[in-house]
Amino acid sequence: MKIMSFKKHKKTSQLLLGILEKRSRKGLELAKKIVLTEKIESQKVYDALEYYTSNWKIFTHPGLFSIACEAVGGNPENAINVQASLAMITAALDIHDDILDKSKIKRGRLTVYGKFGHDIALLLGNAFIVSGFTLLGKSIAKLPVDKTKEVFDTVQKSLFKIGNAHALESALKGNMYIAPEQYMQILEMKAFSAEASMRLGAIIGGATDYEVEFLAKYGRILGLLATLREEFIDIFEIQELRQRISNECLPMPILYALQNENSKEILQKLLLKKKITDADVDQLLNVVMETNEVKKLKRKMKSLVKAAIALASNIKYPKLKNLLDQLAVAALEDL
Repeated sequence: MKIMSFKKHKKTSQLLLGILEKRSRKGLELAKKIVLTEKIESQKVYDALEYYTSNWKIFTHPGLFSIACEAVGGNPENAINVQASLAMITAALDIHDDILDKSKIKRGRLTVYGKFGHDIALLLGNAFIVSGFTLLGKSIAKLPVDKTKEVFDTVQKSLFKIGNAHALESALKGNMYIAPEQYMQILEMKAFSAEASMRLGAIIGGATDYEVEFLAKYGRILGLLATLREEFIDIFEIQELRQRISNECLPMPILYALQNENSKEILQKLLLKKKITDADVDQLLNVVMETNEVKKLKRKMKSLVKAAIALASNIKYPKLKNLLDQLAVAALEDL
């Protein structure tokens, strides 16, 4: 289960990543400063912490928080502490995710799990969770009681949704013939993390109930779009594909393509090979992308983009509305 992000590929996605990174920068810097000054007696855990924070690039969720906050008239600069706490909690999920998926390499770099092993990675993830919730509690202490409850309820619901998604996904690992509809439900549960980030940004920004709900719904759709995009991109990247075949569920487009009787046998032979090659990936891509089932999935994504844009039309600030439009459209870029 990957933490939602907009993976590389093409200029628009890179530009949007830059915007999200800029909006997350102060929150990540504060989070890094706080965790690095924590009293950690284990040198191995501290080394792992330094290693993780030296390349801390999970900025999508803090970035969405910032956008939602500003979209309702709030000032994200006044909510850096909350943004930092969100970055810490997201980091914990990222590290624990690598443990569960046995991901030793991600984006061409050893993960904490890959470099320091299971136990150190688990302890570091736990440390991020504790630090994140401690900072969150301090950051919202002066909010009205009902708003404080709303914040904690949102975070709790998000963590339970993600945890349930991971539990359901774990039971499916190693099964080549998962019903796409079943796996889609899991991806929809994962998308709740983006919904929660935008809901929190709206709440902290002082949104009306209506604003909170339409931004949360936008976040849910964007989260699903970004997650589905990653499912496609994982087929293009051979290291990720090998990881998915060995330790995770197959990418969604492959699950759909396996439903096609004309493609099933070819795909089976490729996926069951001892070590898949670049040439195999090229063949697999050609087969998968030409199936009607995958073309239907792409049409579904286009309809989700339209729904996201319709929700973004409620925002009264043109620049932010345009940014949310671009984020939704970017999910289809180069697919």
